[in-house]
Amino acid sequence: MRAFKSNTLLLAVFAVAGILFSGDKNMVVGQACQGDMQGLITQCAMFVQKNLPKTIPSSGCCEVIKSVDIPCVCQHITKDIERMIDMEKVVFVAQSCDRPLAHGTKCGSYTVPP
Repeated sequence: MRAFKSNTLLLAVFAVAGILFSGDKNMVVGQACQGDMQGLITQCAMFVQKNLPKTIPSSGCCEVIKSVDIPCVCQHITKDIERMIDMEKVVFVAQSCDRPLAHGTKCGSYTVPP
């Protein structure tokens, strides 16, 4: 049953991300956020989901993180997305992949602490 809930949550994350990042896989709806958005979803979603333990991201996730304009993506995080992803984990993953967000950076409604 737990696996079913986890898979359902992952599907929901992909659905929301698919809406946000639909169209050209290298662009966020409306404006260009450079990088592999599809890779960001497929390689990194499991590291930022709520209700899962915080884990070091995979090398595949980090490769994608290094190619994505994270501050641009942060500007497009909605409250709906924040219901499914843990923003502290987003910051942790970025930092773990040597792409730390500056203190005070807004990512969705979350502000990176000092």
